[in-house]
Amino acid sequence: MPDWLFWIILAVLLWLGVAMAAGRLLSGPRGDDVLGNLAYHAIRGYVWLRHPPRVSGRENIPKFIPGGGLEGVGPLIVVANHASGVDPLLIQSVLPFEPRWMMAADMRHPMGEWLWRFGRIIFVDRANSDPAGVREALRHLSIGGVLGLFPEGGIERKPETLRPFQAGVGLLIRRSGARVLPIVIEGAAMAPSAWGALARTSRPRIRVMPPIEYGRETGPGEIAADLQARYEAWTGWGVEA
Repeated sequence: MPDWLFWIILAVLLWLGVAMAAGRLLSGPRGDDVLGNLAYHAIRGYVWLRHPPRVSGRENIPKFIPGGGLEGVGPLIVVANHASGVDPLLIQSVLPFEPRWMMAADMRHPMGEWLWRFGRIIFVDRANSDPAGVREALRHLSIGGVLGLFPEGGIERKPETLRPFQAGVGLLIRRSGARVLPIVIEGAAMAPSAWGALARTSRPRIRVMPPIEYGRETGPGEIAADLQARYEAWTGWGVEA
């Protein structure tokens, strides 16, 4: 083979490789939102470099159709225990779709406003019981969206100890009729602050449990208590007094 032909073939193969890689990076859960898709892949890259997870239960994750939503699932609420500031990133790294996360309004630092808007965070005012956040969450679920939340309402500060689950998660599940996808996180980086965990490394274990469906006749408190009992059984952890 002439040298010039070899270099032409090599150049073509390299170009095809770059094109395929770029196409993959530009595609993702946000459809035509290139910046959003790049951020999605950046999160996955960060997690796999700094917190490479050991994942089980991938077969329980609903199939995602790019541009077409969740096949045969409808509204979905992703719930998880909350021991680290990196938990939302860990969860996003194993899901092919993007949940809209709920977050306490008192954690809404003004310097991160661009990030909250970009991430389409839904804020809940716990101090004043403002229903605006709940209404937005229900609206998102009513159009077949995916919601992400932590039933404990805050980060676990005692190692291997759950915080009491809040009844609000039960209210959202009952009123929306959404299926629940529980995720158990163990061994994530812990730090005095949520942001501090981002600078640390860890080797977490992530377990995606089978989806749960609650009937409309089940009350919010019962749903929250049932979820808490399941997490106690899955982790073997106690509940903070």
